[in-house]
Amino acid sequence: MKVFLRWVAAVVAVVVAIVVVPGIQILGGLENWGAIAGFALILALVNMIIKPILKLVSFPITVLTLGLFLLVLNACLLYLSAWIANTFFGMGFTIDNFGSALLAGIIISIVVSVVNALTGANKSGNKKRK
Repeated sequence: MKVFLRWVAAVVAVVVAIVVVPGIQILGGLENWGAIAGFALILALVNMIIKPILKLVSFPITVLTLGLFLLVLNACLLYLSAWIANTFFGMGFTIDNFGSALLAGIIISIVVSVVNALTGANKSGNKKRK
């Protein structure tokens, strides 16, 4: 159930990013729910598989920039997800420039955190009983 709730949070976050950030578009607009859901799934998989490796490799520069490099990393992963979605699945997700990707990465992170907190998807299920 938690995986489904996290995926729903990612879908909501991608929709908010498409609406708020002017340089982010998806072919067919907001009516194309299949592409939005598919892109959210690709983004979640990229964040789950590739992001931990990149965070480990970029740890020194992240420390030097006091964590701000993670914003750049999020933008790059958003670009990578868009490339995968367009190249292999033809979803039509476009990012106009790096500034749009940076802003969309920030918005997606915030929205996912808020939705996960509201739905309880971040809570661990192994609480000890007394």
